[in-house]
Amino acid sequence: MDIPVLYEDNDLLLVNKPSGVVVNRAQSVTRPTVQDWAQQRLGLQSDTTAAWGDTFESRAGIVHRIDKETSGVLVIAKNPSSFAALQAQFKERRIQKTYLAFVHGDVLPPEGDINAPVGRLPWNRERFGILPEGKEAVTHYKKLQTITHGKSDEPVSLVELTPRTGRTHQIRVHMQYIRHPIVGDYVYAGRKTSRLDRTWVGRTMLHAWKLVLTHPVTGAPLAIEAPIPDDMDRIIHGSA
Repeated sequence: MDIPVLYEDNDLLLVNKPSGVVVNRAQSVTRPTVQDWAQQRLGLQSDTTAAWGDTFESRAGIVHRIDKETSGVLVIAKNPSSFAALQAQFKERRIQKTYLAFVHGDVLPPEGDINAPVGRLPWNRERFGILPEGKEAVTHYKKLQTITHGKSDEPVSLVELTPRTGRTHQIRVHMQYIRHPIVGDYVYAGRKTSRLDRTWVGRTMLHAWKLVLTHPVTGAPLAIEAPIPDDMDRIIHGSA
């Protein structure tokens, strides 16, 4: 697989995960994953049929996950001590993440916070939603640009999204909640909307753009940015 490396040293590896590549192995996944790539890259020996676990070895150093269709920065530790230190940073919300997304409509007000608890839906355990008994979830959004796209019957907005918490599908659920679902989101944009979206985009238009962490060994801040992918760049410049 062609997975671009954004940064690498003796302790960690940050990559730009392409859209369409699954992070971890699973019974339902038949194609190579980032986990397979990382295992080979780091020279680790592991049972390729083993389930995704919580240890450095069972994850091939991968500290966190992003969805299959989401592109962008992914953090991989190169040894167990760095893995534990980076996991702690995620758990303690000390890692700053910034995403870019195209969403439906002209987002107004242009900047604000979405504070709504996210939980797994009781009637569909594979989906998440806003539930009173859900876990605290906060996302800051900022509109960067609104475009009237020639292949869409409504405006779409480019937004910068900063999750203050790390709930599963948090950004996607929150944008649906404020009635600006992510373009191409086959789960949360609605069946009819996502079907129309897929006539002009090929995926959920979400990109893990920037990440700031503390180096697990030196303690220095490390800021990494994944270039805006071509499919999103074409929309920004009106050539899609």
